[in-house]
Amino acid sequence: MKYYIIAGEASGDLHGSNLMKALKQKDPNAEFRFWGGDLMAKQGGTLVKHYRDLAFMGFLEVAMNLRTILNNIKFCKEDIQNNKPDVLILVDYPGFNLRIAKFAKEQGIKVVYYISPQLWAWKEGRVEIIRKYVDEMMVILPFEKDFYSKHGVYSHFVGHPLLDAISTLEEINTEDFKIQNGLNEKEIIALLPGSRKQEVEKMLQIMLSVRPYFKEYQFVIAGAPSLPKEFYEKYVDDNVHFVSNKTYDLLRCSKAALVTSGTATLETALLNIPEVVCYRGSKVSYAIAKRLVKNIKYISLVNLIMDREVVKELIQNDLNTNNLVEELKKILATEKRFEVFRDYELLREKLGGKGASENAADVILNM
Repeated sequence: MKYYIIAGEASGDLHGSNLMKALKQKDPNAEFRFWGGDLMAKQGGTLVKHYRDLAFMGFLEVAMNLRTILNNIKFCKEDIQNNKPDVLILVDYPGFNLRIAKFAKEQGIKVVYYISPQLWAWKEGRVEIIRKYVDEMMVILPFEKDFYSKHGVYSHFVGHPLLDAISTLEEINTEDFKIQNGLNEKEIIALLPGSRKQEVEKMLQIMLSVRPYFKEYQFVIAGAPSLPKEFYEKYVDDNVHFVSNKTYDLLRCSKAALVTSGTATLETALLNIPEVVCYRGSKVSYAIAKRLVKNIKYISLVNLIMDREVVKELIQNDLNTNNLVEELKKILATEKRFEVFRDYELLREKLGGKGASENAADVILNM
């Protein structure tokens, strides 16, 4: 079959690549055309656009780049029409993908949505678009199936694909990792500031402000594949280091992590690393988001899935040096660490075992 896949962010590239791998095993003659990143490109096929040209953060940035976004939507529709795929697979990225879903359905193309948009948090009305234009909805969080059922939409809970990605990791030796990446012998605190330039600059400034209070540790920045190494050089010195495209290895060799809100918070938890979740947006974007998001007590996937505070969230004005220092000290202390590890084990149980990518591939092929 001819598969057309659209992933607009780094996490979508990861999950999209694992889905492509599973599809190839079940459909050896599969042909892929996709919007995504380097991980999807390694699976073969034609990369139409890289996600680094698609990711715009916050309401203001979206407004400023509206012309580019609309041109991308127009180009995507034309590309789908010209290539006539058997199935369109949409990976999260709802602002873009829901528009494409409507177009593809009208063209008579089967539409699959893999990894639901967070409609349970905001823009619940978009469920109507999914009901009309999506043939198969696949969800990866346990509570999402109930959400869609409430709205009269049947969905498949396939499990969380991060469990697939993590289950295939080879064992790692911390001392070897330090030597290979030019790190010193101190224990590591990992910094995951995000993947967009605007976001990274803002988050690294506050994350690095805790350094004077943790001189016995070295800080290592997880570089985003979408940003060049040169971008990070101004932050690096004798006790602040940088590694690129090695986030999972870095986390597994770390004592704790400061993580910008997003998929990375769940990745960190599944790798069993105590963390503090950080978020600070522009005042305008945050004010708009607060009005739009409803009935949501947490911003991190870890806490949302567990429906209680497992990891500390420092949001907007609460994200300051004093609070970061206090919370980081807590998760470096033995008692709190054991509590976090117990909660992480319950989190993994809630998400089920590995196999999300294979389950999703089965749903697609059974259409």
